[in-house]
Amino acid sequence: MVDLSRITPTLENLAIEVPSWAYGNSGTRFKVFQTPGTPRTVQEKIADAAKVNELTGLAPSVALHIPWDKVEDYTELADFAQNLGMKLGTINSNTFQDDIYKFGSLTHSDPAVRNKALDHMYECIDIMNVTGSQDLKIWLADGTNYPGQGDMRSRQDWLHDSLQKVYARLGDDQRMVLEYKFFEPAFYHTDVPDWGTSYAHTLALGEKALVCLDTGHHAPGTNIEFIVAQLIRLGKLGSFDFNSRFYADDDLIVGSADPFQLFRIMYEVVRGDALDPASNVALMLDQCHNLEEKIPGQIRSVLNVQEMAARALLIDRGALTQAQEAGDVLGAHALFMDAFYTDVRPALAEWRASRGLSADPMAEYRASGYQEQINADRKGGQQAGWGA
Repeated sequence: MVDLSRITPTLENLAIEVPSWAYGNSGTRFKVFQTPGTPRTVQEKIADAAKVNELTGLAPSVALHIPWDKVEDYTELADFAQNLGMKLGTINSNTFQDDIYKFGSLTHSDPAVRNKALDHMYECIDIMNVTGSQDLKIWLADGTNYPGQGDMRSRQDWLHDSLQKVYARLGDDQRMVLEYKFFEPAFYHTDVPDWGTSYAHTLALGEKALVCLDTGHHAPGTNIEFIVAQLIRLGKLGSFDFNSRFYADDDLIVGSADPFQLFRIMYEVVRGDALDPASNVALMLDQCHNLEEKIPGQIRSVLNVQEMAARALLIDRGALTQAQEAGDVLGAHALFMDAFYTDVRPALAEWRASRGLSADPMAEYRASGYQEQINADRKGGQQAGWGA
């Protein structure tokens, strides 16, 4: 059995925010699949998220997406979450599903369209003021498909001006996290395609503007852990959106395609002290469960992050520094690989049990009857799904 006592104080800080939309129906680019027990309301999404946290102790907050999770009374919604032991977390904006945003939102050439997008951002901040949420996340689908279609430089100017206006509305304890994505849905150019563009814009705004790194939003072969290290070093990493990809933005279960990549990323998180709550780096999932059941999918996801965090924490950093400074290439690499190949699952199961949590959250969920209960209870009404 691996001894986790050395890393337990740090491991106990691990908290992973789950996305409300992961509990709704989703699918391929061609079909959204309907499944029994899918939430019909944001309250049911939060209840499912609370079940994940109950079993794992890892997911104490749930991110909302506006307008997908829009309600009349956000105070009541926050109270509902609190009664289930949950907090309402990041508020995700949406300027990519209205027809008016066909040619851009915050980067549109028409001031009227930019103002509509700004009004939506202000609405999200108003919701944050009620729910106590810290972060406004902005992801833009803005871009062009053909050379000459739009003026790339002007679009950057319009984006800067728009973001300045949003930034000015933030409260003292609120932040803006600007996400990036190298393509999709725009194919020729995307207005925020990489960490450098996001960094440049957030640097120009101030300390309350930070970068959101989605692990699926990079070209094949990108060294994501280097980006993580650089943004932590610069004090500009605000949050993660954890998922996994094979070809593009696949939004699969984090660590499923490349567990070693997740391990390398978590090492840089550990190396940069970003598991310390004082670092204010938020860890969040951004996934869609297309074929698998949604609640077990989220359980598997948070456990994957925990397992790779534990392995990363097991690296003897003193010995690693010695090997690096001595030019011991194979010795340094071996320290990494030994930690990666260490099976921490039995020790984590024992650790969970010692804290009154389920030793095997996946098995506990299967035995709980929760899925059968929601399958029976959630009949009728409009199931939540991608885009709703």
